[in-house]
Order: sequence, then structure tokens, then C-alpha cells
Amino acid sequence: MVDIHYEPELSPESRTAVLDGLIAFNRSQTPDFKGAYGSIGLMLKHPDTGLVEGGLTARMGFGWMFVELLFVPERLRGQGVGLDLMAEAERVAREHQLVGIWLDTFAFQARGFYEKLGYVVFGEIENYPPGSSRYFLRKHLS
Repeated sequence: MVDIHYEPELSPESRTAVLDGLIAFNRSQTPDFKGAYGSIGLMLKHPDTGLVEGGLTARMGFGWMFVELLFVPERLRGQGVGLDLMAEAERVAREHQLVGIWLDTFAFQARGFYEKLGYVVFGEIENYPPGSSRYFLRKHLS
């Protein structure tokens, strides 16, 4: 028997315990896979303050990179910064000999941006959030 404890705000320690257990199980089921695992960050730092203003975070595993978060602050939009971040993510993925990159975005975010970069939709959750959709896109790297 086990107690289920509700954490209204997930603690970092609890998340780490669940994640570490899942990773260990997944690796035990794929013992022949020797590819890259881990997280990366491509941070946008303000030139005067050095503070992080945005950037891209991603995880690598099972031969793929998952772009978890991408944020470009308003003052930098329309200047190719998002394109540069994605190009650098692809460079890192290729450096680690990954098969491809996948990500998700909402209809009100950047689906068209990713499609212009060669990403294709492979899934959609309609009405999430209500009145919109969430899209899942991937790109195979050559």
C-alpha cells in the first residue's frame, strides 16, 4: 500500500524523484540505445545587465530533441532571433547525431514560424485551450 499525497505546487525534489525513476525505467527497457540524454539551454541575455530575457530549453533522449520552451522578448521579435535559436538547436541536435526535433505550440503562437523552418504537424489537440488548438510538430534532420 502507498499514500497518495497531493502537492498543489510541485516541489523540485518530488519532480526529480518521479523523473529519475521514469528515466531509469526507460533506460532499462532500451539497453542498446547509447545516444545523448540531457537538457540544454540557449539563453538570451541582455547586453547591459546580463540577465536572461528569454531563450530556448530542450531535452534530448532516444535520438530526438524536444524543444520544451522558446521565448523571444517583444523587443527582439522580428529580428531573426527565433530563427537563430532554432538554427542553434538544430546544430546541437546534429552535433549529438539526433534523428530529429519535435515541439508543440498553440494556434495563437508560432505554428507558421515552425512550418517555414520545415517542421510538419503530426498531432493536434482541438479546443485546447478552449477556442484554440495545440499542435505537435517534428522535423527529421539529415
